[in-house]
Amino acid sequence: MRHWLARLSWSRLLVVLHDLVMVLAAWQGLLALRYLSVGAVLPAHGFLVETLLVAAVQLTVFWRMGLYRGLWRFASLPDLRNILMSSLLGGGVVALALFLFRDRAEGVPRLALVAYPFVLMLLLGAPRLLYRAWKDHQAQRSARGQRERLLILGAGPTAESLARDLMRSDGYRVVGFLDDDRSLQGAKIYGLPVLGRLNQLPRIAEEAAVSHVAIALPPGQSEALGRIAAQCERLKLRFSRVPTPEELLQEQWMHGGLKDVSIEDLLGREPVVPDWTAIRASLAGRTILVTGAGGSIGSELVRQCARLGAARLVLLERSEVALHELRLDLRARFPAVEAEYVLGDCADELLLRRLLAEWRPDEVFHAAAYKHVPLLEAHPREAIRNNFLVTETLARLVVEAGVGTLVLISTDKAVNPANMLGASKRLAELACLARCEGSATRLVTVRFGNVLDSAGSVVPLFREQIRRGGPVTVTHPDVTRYFMTIPEACQLILQATTLREASGVFTLDMGQPVRIRELAEQMIRLAGFAPYRDIAIQYTGLRPGEKLHEELFHADEPYTQTEHPKIFMAEPRPVDILQFEKTLKALRLAIQRDDELELRRLVGEAIPEFAQPQGRSSGSFRPQVISGGRTP
Repeated sequence: MRHWLARLSWSRLLVVLHDLVMVLAAWQGLLALRYLSVGAVLPAHGFLVETLLVAAVQLTVFWRMGLYRGLWRFASLPDLRNILMSSLLGGGVVALALFLFRDRAEGVPRLALVAYPFVLMLLLGAPRLLYRAWKDHQAQRSARGQRERLLILGAGPTAESLARDLMRSDGYRVVGFLDDDRSLQGAKIYGLPVLGRLNQLPRIAEEAAVSHVAIALPPGQSEALGRIAAQCERLKLRFSRVPTPEELLQEQWMHGGLKDVSIEDLLGREPVVPDWTAIRASLAGRTILVTGAGGSIGSELVRQCARLGAARLVLLERSEVALHELRLDLRARFPAVEAEYVLGDCADELLLRRLLAEWRPDEVFHAAAYKHVPLLEAHPREAIRNNFLVTETLARLVVEAGVGTLVLISTDKAVNPANMLGASKRLAELACLARCEGSATRLVTVRFGNVLDSAGSVVPLFREQIRRGGPVTVTHPDVTRYFMTIPEACQLILQATTLREASGVFTLDMGQPVRIRELAEQMIRLAGFAPYRDIAIQYTGLRPGEKLHEELFHADEPYTQTEHPKIFMAEPRPVDILQFEKTLKALRLAIQRDDELELRRLVGEAIPEFAQPQGRSSGSFRPQVISGGRTP
């Protein structure tokens, strides 16, 4: 107790003295009140020993219950509950001590023993709440003229919590709520009115002189978010949303508890939540080898493996800059994780053999690949060499080394491929099937849609075009793609590996495909501009090998839902091993001879559904620039 008092600051010492005075006032006041009520005189000794016992016990209980860790400025219901529990516990200890050691508490009024905890709670709690109310009122008065007027969309628990926090903020002044619940119309929350329904935003925003809208809608409102974003852009209102608990933990929130609406929020679906318990159990104590570890997918996959309990990480990357940045990041975030950083190429068979023999990984994640559609159309030799032949070498060595699981990261473009990227990844799928068939190595193929903000994806391109003032280039007004975030993509990989007995092609339920035109419009709005007015959108026509719409499974790949409701698994199509060996040999020879025509012919033979592009596949659509007027 003495050491604890020595560590108290002056402000906390004053709090302790205040509580001591309240304890004495409560105890002595109840004793005096009880004696006076029956016309008796309080004994001369004034129950001094009992009073000292009460003070010592009560302060000790307050200290043990952590009452002096809080601040009066932020006193709340949990603090009152803590005060009540401390008072009851202290009163109980005092009553027990008096009954055991003072002849059944002779002379001490029983009513005082019973009422003491509740009176003490009132004497301790009231000053704290009054102090907080006074400080809140001061803060509101000092910032009332300069705070930004804000309207909250939604009136549920999230909105209520946000309003309570913002009422203490120096930056915002909440004017009210909008919500579609009829029972809430005209009600008040923390003294703030529910002003109307969501579709009344334009009128109410103008009448209340609002400059900022905070979106606090419940989960599953992605479509509503898109409409609200477009509406706020027309009204020239700033708009933000309440961050999720995961974002709060990852420190991705703005000042005042708000977060800018991001493109991920407007996908038209809620992010898929993985089974973290199963993933942790799957990774615990295991050694993981990741190829392409410095890429956008590989590096996020590595971070999640480190966060979720992998014992050792072997990280293979051929870019020294990417490997160096990954090394710095992992050492800062996860200093306890054992990691081996390997600068090298997956095409180096000798290096792969050494890594597999030295580290004996339990699982290999093959994330290394080329993935840029136009570049691979122009360089088919590199597409086949890097995406197919290297994958075949890795799969063969993984099986020879007896690795438990090989995870191939593929793409939805491998389904009915129309470009060299899709064809090379489909060949990579065939290579892994051929090498793993009949072996002890389990093959898990994971197909992604487009990954937001990954290297080479459309989102960074649009962002840079908007930064330069436009135009934003879209290939076709009707082109659609499935989208997922980088964390979602990596969680899909890890979730697929938890199904220990399952081997097949896995993909995520990504909802409805997104029109690239609408994605461009939303990104322009999020940047604070009006599409077609401030930033033009230019339609350039489909590129060679580009399809209007992507697919997730082939018609001959029957799929079912897995244990996870948002992840599907398909049975892979069987592979003719003898024919595959002939194709592999012929493709190696064509690459050695640098014979592009023969290479394309062989790819077409190996993948009957491969629709080889003939010039620009734009049909009758002509490139155009839309810089004003309505959306086409």
